[in-house]
Amino acid sequence: MDFLQTTLCYLEKDGCYLMLHRVKKKNDANHDKWVGVGGKFEPGEDALACVMREVTEETGLTMQAPAYRGIVDFYCTPWPAERMHLYTCTQFAGTMTDCSEGTLEWVPKQAVQALPIWQGDKIFFDLLAKDAPFFHLELHYEGDTLAKAVLDGEKLALL
Repeated sequence: MDFLQTTLCYLEKDGCYLMLHRVKKKNDANHDKWVGVGGKFEPGEDALACVMREVTEETGLTMQAPAYRGIVDFYCTPWPAERMHLYTCTQFAGTMTDCSEGTLEWVPKQAVQALPIWQGDKIFFDLLAKDAPFFHLELHYEGDTLAKAVLDGEKLALL
């Protein structure tokens, strides 16, 4: 299967994640959601090159030693399937800049689940909180509703 290849990263500092409140782009599927920073691969890029570029473009920060945490595959008709490479990073340098896609904010990790985030994101935030080993998560959406989630080949019960 051909996937749209993307990255997503959560920078971590002082018990917080750097979150992007998507409020600036028109026709944004993520409008008013809180997400990490990242984006689509450019020609010739691999996941690491993409996430390094995207984090710098969206935050002004340069990561040192990002951790590759998992792969999340999204399925939602009529959009193409998306393979997101998920990273976290605790070491970075630079001065944070404004993002053209939304507002950047450091959010305490325990407060993230209460934000307007995608239902499937709650699953990988839980995995990150438990310091789970590298994982493969499949998220099947029907519109904005999570219809099925499969973690490392095992179907998960949805709440």
